[in-house]
Amino acid sequence: MRWHAKLRLPGPGEALPGRCEAMPVVSRHFVNGATMTPPFPEGCECAVFGLGCFWGAERRFWLTPGVYSTAVGYAGGSTPNPSYEEVCSGLTGHTEAVLVVHDAAVVSYAELLKVFLEAHDPTQGMRQGNDLGTQYRSAIYTYSQAQLDTARSVLEVYQGALLSAGYGDITTEIAAAGDFYYAENYHQQYLAKMPNEYCRLDGTGVACTLEPGAAQE
Repeated sequence: MRWHAKLRLPGPGEALPGRCEAMPVVSRHFVNGATMTPPFPEGCECAVFGLGCFWGAERRFWLTPGVYSTAVGYAGGSTPNPSYEEVCSGLTGHTEAVLVVHDAAVVSYAELLKVFLEAHDPTQGMRQGNDLGTQYRSAIYTYSQAQLDTARSVLEVYQGALLSAGYGDITTEIAAAGDFYYAENYHQQYLAKMPNEYCRLDGTGVACTLEPGAAQE
């Protein structure tokens, strides 16, 4: 497939059919031993972010204090239970994403957004650096109106900081969370299993400053 075709989401009738069977998922996180699938402990909340190659993105979040568990997968598309190869074809509509399960009493959703925004360049459209394709687009998928409101507020402030630093408009997709499809087991916590592997994830160097009170949201 030509690159220009992979830089647009599939239209009606173009998406791959997928399958009914869900991807088998290991029960425990390779790094911290936490559960990777629901139910999660009381007090934990879920967030889903797409910020380029999900190997490096997941590591950013499992290193964040207050994060209980993480998993990589596919979100924002229309093909049920896609494979990695199908997502990379550009014909599922999914982006590589990280499911972040966090203790809301320790780390707020706004603070996770700060990690998300500072870890990548949210102005690049269907790419991150040299990684091109719809599966590398920046995305936030929300589970509540509170998450949606916080995401919009934090991105509005960060947009001003980016413009002042010479960057363009934020292209991050913000939408209600749909199905999160777990990626193949070998992708889960990949950089902990394969520490010599490479996954470039660069931010802009522009700090995301949370407004007073945002850290509690």
